Amino acid sequence: MTAETPAPTVWPTLRAHDARALIRFLVDAFDFREVVVYGEGDHVAHAQLAGPLGGGVMLGSQREGDDAWPLRPGTFGAYVVVDDPDALHDRAVAAGAEIVQAPHDTDYGSREFQAKDPEGNRWSFGSYRGEPVGG
Repeated sequence: MTAETPAPTVWPTLRAHDARALIRFLVDAFDFREVVVYGEGDHVAHAQLAGPLGGGVMLGSQREGDDAWPLRPGTFGAYVVVDDPDALHDRAVAAGAEIVQAPHDTDYGSREFQAKDPEGNRWSFGSYRGEPVGG
């Protein structure tokens, strides 16, 4: 993110059985950047990762019992914009990602692929940046 890029105002969130391992995987395989991780030992109370071209995700360890945010690990899905989907695909494969759909061209002009992380979450990466949002 540059100084001109505003901070994200929508944060996709997910839970993980092993949040620390998921963080390491997302950094190694999908080019996320660790911004902050709060917690002790194996427990992650809150983590924030920056996406390859901006934006990001927040995540934490699965919580047992009374959880005000009861997301189940492995139920998350996201589309992430990247400049070079083929290079990221190769990086993801080298890091052990399960590729769900190989790189391909879409009829709307995107180059993309889909993968699963070790928790079972689905990630789609592509060059399509979406349509401009009117103000």
